[in-house]
Amino acid sequence: MRRLKLVATTALLALVLPQVAMARGTFDPTTEFEQHEWIPIHLGPLNLSITKAVAYLMIGTVLTIALGLVTMRVKMPGRRQAIGEQIYEVAQVQVAEQGLPTKAIGRWFPYVATLMIFIWVVNMLGFLPLPLTGERWHGVPTWGIYAATSSISVTLALALLTFVFTHYEGIRWNGTRRYFKSWIPEAPKPLLALIVPLEILGQFMRLISLSVRLFANMLAGHILILTFIGLIFIIQSLVLAVVVVPIGALFYLFEVVIVVSIQAFIFAALSAIYIGSAIEPEH
Repeated sequence: MRRLKLVATTALLALVLPQVAMARGTFDPTTEFEQHEWIPIHLGPLNLSITKAVAYLMIGTVLTIALGLVTMRVKMPGRRQAIGEQIYEVAQVQVAEQGLPTKAIGRWFPYVATLMIFIWVVNMLGFLPLPLTGERWHGVPTWGIYAATSSISVTLALALLTFVFTHYEGIRWNGTRRYFKSWIPEAPKPLLALIVPLEILGQFMRLISLSVRLFANMLAGHILILTFIGLIFIIQSLVLAVVVVPIGALFYLFEVVIVVSIQAFIFAALSAIYIGSAIEPEH
């Protein structure tokens, strides 16, 4: 725990020390989440430009692959192997086996496991100060924290994958007619006119809730931390750092130790449940 506190304090001090906000005397935490085109890429109406969120996702992808290779592919007994086995056990027992039917685990375990690890890595990356803010202080890139999952477009894209896979598997295993018929519960016919639209709406609400849950938690956590740090610049007093940095460090630890892992687990677990319920709608 002492190491975690030291890491949290160091990370927050990295954010407090030279920032553009110090020069202008103002601080708006919401500007940290603005997306600007670093490398413009436009293909007709399609915008594929590299932004801060895209850069973080690219780094997160590389780190996710590296984590998998180091902990699960490299056969070296010791702590790394134990970590790899623990990750695999959580993904297998707590996520895949709890949400997916036995006949579908072999096909969809890689997806839900990768989803859990990728979201965890991207979330964790969002709490590491990096010189990717897009701002400079006397020509030197300023350091800051940013989570790609605090962008609704990122979480919506991840949720959309699960949404598409869910209905694809439902139709593949049950057939189109039987699958969509499973959405209609047994009820008196006069009530069906009300129930059916609600059931259809409920399917789309899964997409919204899955994406908004991850987005809102990560966004709120970062804004809370940045707001406490921003008080130093708003009040323009470094003496205030004695109070706000420890409080910010506590919120930082709470996010890193609890929220990051829980949100990755919940997203993957719900994805497994949604896919599993589509494959076996009667359960």
